[in-house]
Amino acid sequence: MKRRELIKLAGAATLGSAATSVLAARAQNAAPMQMNGEEAPASKADVTLRIAPVTVALTPNHIISTIGYNGTSPGPVLRMREGVPVTVDVFNDTDVPEYVHWHGLHVPAEVDGAEEEQTPAVPPHGSRRYQFTPRPAGTRWYHTHTMAMDDLHRSTYTGQFGFLMVDSGHDPGNYDQEIFLALRDWEPFFTNQPMDTDEQGQFGPQPERPSVLDTRPNGLEVDSLIFSINDKVLGAGEPVRVRLGQRVLAHILNASAIENRSIALPGHKFHVLAMDGNPVPVPQSVETLMLGPGERVDAIIEMNQPGVWILGGMQDMIRNSGLGVVIEYANEHRQPQWLPPANALWDYTVFGRPGGGQPEPDHTIDMVFEKIPSGVGQFNAWLVNGKQYPHDREFVLQQGARYRLVFHNRTDDAHPLHMHRHNFELVDVNGKKTSGIMKDTVIVPFYGRATVDLVANQPGLTLFHCHIQQHMDYGFKALFRYA
Repeated sequence: MKRRELIKLAGAATLGSAATSVLAARAQNAAPMQMNGEEAPASKADVTLRIAPVTVALTPNHIISTIGYNGTSPGPVLRMREGVPVTVDVFNDTDVPEYVHWHGLHVPAEVDGAEEEQTPAVPPHGSRRYQFTPRPAGTRWYHTHTMAMDDLHRSTYTGQFGFLMVDSGHDPGNYDQEIFLALRDWEPFFTNQPMDTDEQGQFGPQPERPSVLDTRPNGLEVDSLIFSINDKVLGAGEPVRVRLGQRVLAHILNASAIENRSIALPGHKFHVLAMDGNPVPVPQSVETLMLGPGERVDAIIEMNQPGVWILGGMQDMIRNSGLGVVIEYANEHRQPQWLPPANALWDYTVFGRPGGGQPEPDHTIDMVFEKIPSGVGQFNAWLVNGKQYPHDREFVLQQGARYRLVFHNRTDDAHPLHMHRHNFELVDVNGKKTSGIMKDTVIVPFYGRATVDLVANQPGLTLFHCHIQQHMDYGFKALFRYA
């Protein structure tokens, strides 16, 4: 489908988020993960996930085939209770090995769902049982964690993703409606043309900008021309229906394999309560949100502007190509409206305590990120401290020590950097200090710098990587080990 056809369709109808089923996790005694054959084990699991081909009707006339969980994409919303052991059986009906990564959970490496951490794969046409105790509480998610390389039908380019909610039991419930919104791109392709980049509108200092820029031609990168929130493009589904005076709790996830995204809801603000599932020290109301792949935001939206509005991407091209959802007030019947927000800038630090104040670290690790255009055949190579993955025992942690990681981004891309099995505290972004913001994924601005503090409290192999699939595949990752 061409972009102009999508734009035409968007004006014809309204969109809502896809219905998702909820699976409640029950308490079970924890045990090591077991390898299973094609048959299910004798004991019943709390959750069953089946990896298999699915179809996604992005519009009534644009139906794609991909791989998903339990017959849908996104997969079911999983709900678990913090500290209560859970058993998950994963059945793989495809012809290739798979991994399920529990993004944001502090679980042992052998169940985290990453080959680099030596998690066993879910074999083709086989199954595997995961047993772990979910923590910490908050909005997490689950997704495939295989390598894709030049196969755009693998890994996070597919529909293998879903929300995972870990409940603490102390949710005050100060909202009237809860919605789940996953930002997605579909039908990826390779191109050597400049990609759409939401982050290019974010202006600020560039402390890592080289004095002489690399002018070599860029290698092939991945782009898309069709987007959705959950499983529908803008104009192809039911709206999110609200009433005047409601408080809506929105769980928002960037489940893209490709790009950072900025979104807004005209006339409304997002009162941000948590990022990456972790409560922020200073909740703030902002007009726009920016999320890198892997990031989540929990925000209250006060429904105080009656009408029919589009919650969607900031860039017209992206929003008109599907990245949006209609918010419809009761008894309002009109064309959905979009107005650009007055303030499009995104600043993590406004949600933290000003001025830093973290304890002095025991150790500091500098990590320098560089791009080599067409450094791997047709594709760009990505370097961490001058090398592609692997880094042989370069990053070794002492249990209990506090590490300051300084991310030097010497590339023209803004990178969403993810640390498995740990949270880290944001210390500064481009020299602006903050404290108290705990995350597992952070966007480091292009030619920018960010600093985080990590307490080494999760022994075992720990994968660090850019959450843009192609960057990770072609070198942008490192393995942290405990001494």
